[in-house]
Amino acid sequence: MLALRFAVLFLILVSSPSLVFSSDAPACADIEGLKVKYFAQNQYNEFIKELDNFKSKDKLIQPCLDYYKALGRYQQLKYLEEKQLWDDYFTSGNSYRDQIVENTKKVIDQVASSESLKLKSMLLLWQFHRDQQDAFSEQASADLMTELDAYAKAASDPELIKDTADKLLAYEEKQNARIAYKLYVNKLVAGKLTEPELKKTAAGFYKDGNLELAQSLYDIYIERISKSLAPEKLSPELFEIASLFVYKPQGFFDMAYAEKIYSKIEELGQKNVFNQETIYLRAFNLEKLRDYKKARELYLELIQNYPDSKYYDEAVYKIAMINAYELKNLSQGKKYFEILAAKTVFSPQVIYSFYQLGLLTQWEGDLTGARNYYNLLLKNSAENYASITAEAKDRLKEIEENREISYNLKTFLDLSLKEDNALIESGRAELKDSSYVLEKNQKFTVSSLVSMPQSGCNQVQLQYLWSGDLGGASPGVDEDNFQGAYPDTGTKAVNIVIISPSGALDRSFIMTDVY
Repeated sequence: MLALRFAVLFLILVSSPSLVFSSDAPACADIEGLKVKYFAQNQYNEFIKELDNFKSKDKLIQPCLDYYKALGRYQQLKYLEEKQLWDDYFTSGNSYRDQIVENTKKVIDQVASSESLKLKSMLLLWQFHRDQQDAFSEQASADLMTELDAYAKAASDPELIKDTADKLLAYEEKQNARIAYKLYVNKLVAGKLTEPELKKTAAGFYKDGNLELAQSLYDIYIERISKSLAPEKLSPELFEIASLFVYKPQGFFDMAYAEKIYSKIEELGQKNVFNQETIYLRAFNLEKLRDYKKARELYLELIQNYPDSKYYDEAVYKIAMINAYELKNLSQGKKYFEILAAKTVFSPQVIYSFYQLGLLTQWEGDLTGARNYYNLLLKNSAENYASITAEAKDRLKEIEENREISYNLKTFLDLSLKEDNALIESGRAELKDSSYVLEKNQKFTVSSLVSMPQSGCNQVQLQYLWSGDLGGASPGVDEDNFQGAYPDTGTKAVNIVIISPSGALDRSFIMTDVY
């Protein structure tokens, strides 16, 4: 039957000289059906053999065969790697690779940019080189993006553009993926989507977890409504979009995009447009984005404008933490911890402020003052804060035994608070938590990410000095992550110092809120 279809197609092509090749032609449709059948059973050699039986010399049919041969070999290599079938992989792997390159290049040379088969072939060739991490990957990427742009201009169907963007994003090629999604969005917009349709389509992609594409559509939607809506009507629309992307413990978020939208709202110049909830959301989002300086400004705005806010203690505590450990402003850090310590209602942040004041005072050498703060913590915690109570008892024991603060913690304090303690590569270390909002006893994982400069030398051996509230974990110096759980509520701080053979590389801290 398939041979008959090829024969019929050949006769049509011969009798219609003006007909150009189309990847939607019956030839490709039939081979796609064969692909589904053979790939489902991982019968790649059989699939290639089936294609080899068609020796048509017609240039309008051959690109279908060439593309699917390359795709077959590509999937076969993937399968062999996944199943660790190394005999076939090492015996025939080089031959399969040659066939992938040879057949994709045949299609690329023969097919016009308006045809989907050319873009598919260039995408496949790029994937192959990217997987191999070979010297051709960069050029294949540039060629793919050039062809994608040409296809977007020449073809009417945008779905292959989206598929290409999805593949780029899957490989974490975010910049190129964003370009591809923009091309896709332009195609959709060219179809004259109304503003409500744009918003609905963007929301659909957000719901599917395709944030890059959702953002591209929201950008166009915002651009359109900005021309027609007054600021007082535009702001609610922008707040709605920002609320989708702010940090949240569950669901999809993009903190940087949320801040981009908040900045647009700010640029509208309306007074008091940010209320208690939106100031807090923005400050919290910036904190988790590690833009501590701007987060501190917003937390200050929150406590000044809303002194009775339910977020007051948390905001004051975080202002103090940022002052002390990020901005190296010890006096301002202690000032805000003292504001909380003076309260008579003992929230988790008040209890933790006793500890922080004790720790900073102990580090300064005032052991009597430190002892008083730790005892205030023990007196007022009512055994409700097991983790910080244990830390306070450890610090008291150090004082009683005339010992230094534990090495990891003292190293972090020295690097955070001493002006003359320079780091080798400040800004290279980053801590990430699996969730920055937790319930009691919920497991979490904190990981350290270190951006090291490119070097031809062997990988640098690093040590990780963990300190702070580690949720019951005791990670070693060679562990760049740990898992823990907090038995009580409060704002927990995790600290790290990264040590290289040359000395202290960097230090960092994060705050996680347990409710």
